[in-house]
Amino acid sequence: MSNNLNLTTEVNRRRTFAIISHPDAGKTTLTEKFLLYGGAIREAGSVKSRRANKHAVSDWMEIEKQRGISVTSSVLQFEYNNYCVNILDTPGHQDFSEDTYRTLMAADSAVMVIDSSKGVEAQTIKLFKVCKMRGIPIFTFINKMDRHGKEPLELLEDIEKALGIQSYAMNWPIGNSKEFKGVFNRREKQFEIFDGGNHGQAIAGTVSGDISDNKFKDILGDHLHAQVIEELELLDMAGDDYNIDSILKGELTPVFFGSALTNFGVEPFLKSFLNISTPPKPRHSNHGEINPLDENFSGFIFKIQANMNPSHRDRIAFLRICSGKFTKGISVNHVQKNKKIKLSQPQQFMAQEFKTVEVAYPGDIIGIHDPGIFSIGDTLCENQSKLIYDRIPQFSPEHFAKISAKNSMKRKQFLKGINQLAEEGSIQVFKRPFSGAEELIIGVVGVLQLEVLEYRLKNEYSVDLIIQRLPYKLIKKIENIRFEDISTPMDSMLAITENDTIVFLHQNPWSVGHLEDRNTGIVVKEIFESN
Repeated sequence: MSNNLNLTTEVNRRRTFAIISHPDAGKTTLTEKFLLYGGAIREAGSVKSRRANKHAVSDWMEIEKQRGISVTSSVLQFEYNNYCVNILDTPGHQDFSEDTYRTLMAADSAVMVIDSSKGVEAQTIKLFKVCKMRGIPIFTFINKMDRHGKEPLELLEDIEKALGIQSYAMNWPIGNSKEFKGVFNRREKQFEIFDGGNHGQAIAGTVSGDISDNKFKDILGDHLHAQVIEELELLDMAGDDYNIDSILKGELTPVFFGSALTNFGVEPFLKSFLNISTPPKPRHSNHGEINPLDENFSGFIFKIQANMNPSHRDRIAFLRICSGKFTKGISVNHVQKNKKIKLSQPQQFMAQEFKTVEVAYPGDIIGIHDPGIFSIGDTLCENQSKLIYDRIPQFSPEHFAKISAKNSMKRKQFLKGINQLAEEGSIQVFKRPFSGAEELIIGVVGVLQLEVLEYRLKNEYSVDLIIQRLPYKLIKKIENIRFEDISTPMDSMLAITENDTIVFLHQNPWSVGHLEDRNTGIVVKEIFESN
């Protein structure tokens, strides 16, 4: 009975969420302010201050520190007000969206960061759709309110029109840019005062009461006081009502205004988020819904990362725990490989910092040493050998390049690096059967991934690349015909995958029709099944 009670207690205090945004909206800055409040770090590093040799703690890869962008998801855990918080910090750049999509599969909710001067941007829309598809709650933080930006009502309208979701403003900004005075907390009925960005970890000053009281007129002045009263009345009459059920279904997003860089509005947002969001929920599998309180330990691998510690040439598989209690040294079934393995070196993350973990619970993300046996989407479980969680989506590559090692003497390192990065899911590898063993074709979802590939092979495997970009944008797989019997149209190429599946690289959709006309009985399919 005590074991059940302990499992329930630990599950109930867990919150696991992803942070999503368009690049430069302030996602990584917000993440670091959360870590400050949790006592996980003492000083936030800005991704903009590379000259001062500072960088975001969640950006562990060297190229991230140099470029000032996040190119891979990172996992961070900290304690705050008796909650155990797991943050999945995702890349904002669209070229790394596949990594973000996979990471969202491990999250129970999402925090969406929006730049007040730009509103909802293209990558935000894409990532939002994935959250919407999964039906997970979405909490919105509108950032940079101390800078010139769009009007608050315009921002709410932008969210509702661009994303097709209702919104409820949890607080309301008073003034903006240099005239930004703070926010009025609608739920708590209090004015939270902005003092120019000197908050650090201190609590902002507050004044409680009805906004129509004269004491607020004395603080704000006649014009701002009248304006905020009018806007709040409009919200009360025409805005959406606060509804916790709609929030948890992903139909209504609570909206918070603030400034992550100056740390204003971050802690009230964190507190509200932890209070409103739920502990880990049941996860769907081929055995139905698996309850996190089920004593049988289970989880799935959503990410693999090589060389997080370059000096050790390690490979870490990221495991999202879905049910039961994890203990160091536990023996589990690797369902897809149908074998028993012992998880003897589990780790928990603070970006690039690791610590050995003795126990972990549903909602937690742990890293397990991967000797090359894990793949993205694998299920691990203690007792049910046939349990399989829903598969992780894969996406067709849209950019292709021929690559080879400049120094043929480094072919072994070249192949090792390519294989490991392919297992991470960041690249897809094809080859031409008659082109010679020295050349490979790489497919990526985003073109910047080619830069990351080149950088990582040079810095992690000491291999310089020759890269020749190819013009193809589309890929299909081909069945029911031999490779050597296929007649292809111009502006196309045939290749094969590691498991000898034939693929057709082409530039235009109508090339498929030309291929079918030339080859009787050929079967053309999507390279990956529909998600």
